[in-house]
Amino acid sequence: MVIQYLTCPLCGFEFDKGDTLCSHGCPLGAMCKLMRCPSCSYEFPETPTKVTWLSRLFSKGPDKTLAPTMSVLSLKDLTKGQRAEVQCIGRQDNRSNNLAVFGLVPGSEVTLIQQTPACVVRVGETELALDDEIAREILLEVTG
Repeated sequence: MVIQYLTCPLCGFEFDKGDTLCSHGCPLGAMCKLMRCPSCSYEFPETPTKVTWLSRLFSKGPDKTLAPTMSVLSLKDLTKGQRAEVQCIGRQDNRSNNLAVFGLVPGSEVTLIQQTPACVVRVGETELALDDEIAREILLEVTG
């Protein structure tokens, strides 16, 4: 049996196509060609890689040379004045939607203004105060 593995283009999470909500009773069924990442809930077009577990076991794996250049942190790990690009926002869909209204979406640039008593960030011309719990769920790549 061939298992179809998918890799989320946003967060890099690799998962079995059968583990998604889409394959467990999505009302759109066969009409929808999007997959939803179980980790970050990002929807993307399906491009499965047909690989057996044996070939995955002996595969070369990800390129380790790129790892040291990429610095992924949570919003709570930034220092005052540091800028970063949003990579992923938590696992709760409604929270992602609420933050998207203010421009806090994957790919947007944020600047940390303060950490305490609340984490305050600037996104474009908007300043947002976020709880520590929310700030820990926002993953960023430091840009400057």
